[in-house]
Order: sequence, then C-alpha cells, then structure tokens
Amino acid sequence: MAVLEVNVVAADHEVWAGEAKRVTARTLDGDIGILAGHEPVLGVMAEGETRILTTAEETIRVKADGGFLSVENNRVIIAADQAELL
Repeated sequence: MAVLEVNVVAADHEVWAGEAKRVTARTLDGDIGILAGHEPVLGVMAEGETRILTTAEETIRVKADGGFLSVENNRVIIAADQAELL
C-alpha cells in the first residue's frame, strides 16, 4: 500500500513529519483530502485545522494559518506562516 510522506513546517520550526494514509487540510478554495496517488496540486492554506491520519491509525491535528500546501509524488508539504499541534 502506498503511503504519503508528510512534512508540516512553520516559518521558524518543523511541526510534524512522518508517513500518513490521509491528509485533510483547509485551503482558500475549501477543504482538500489527499490520499496516496493524488494528482500534483499547489494550494494556499486558510486558517483552520489540518488532520493527518498516520499509518499507525493515529490522528494528528495541526492548527495552521497562512502559507501553502504542495502535493507531488506522494509527498505532502505544508509550509504555514504559523502552525502548532493541537
């Protein structure tokens, strides 16, 4: 089973990194759900909660504000202006 490699970073520190089955994030265009094999996409992050379902079935919740989300080749990068674990 393919997995996502996820990196969540704020302007001044790494918030979370690891493997995931699914990422749900809020962008200016609305919520986006990302699974392995997702088409490449670049989005502008909106203030709100990002949820990451890890390969160990744990849900990681991150409050992110501003920045962008990039998806390509099963790699998800969330580079937020401000971000913290909830």
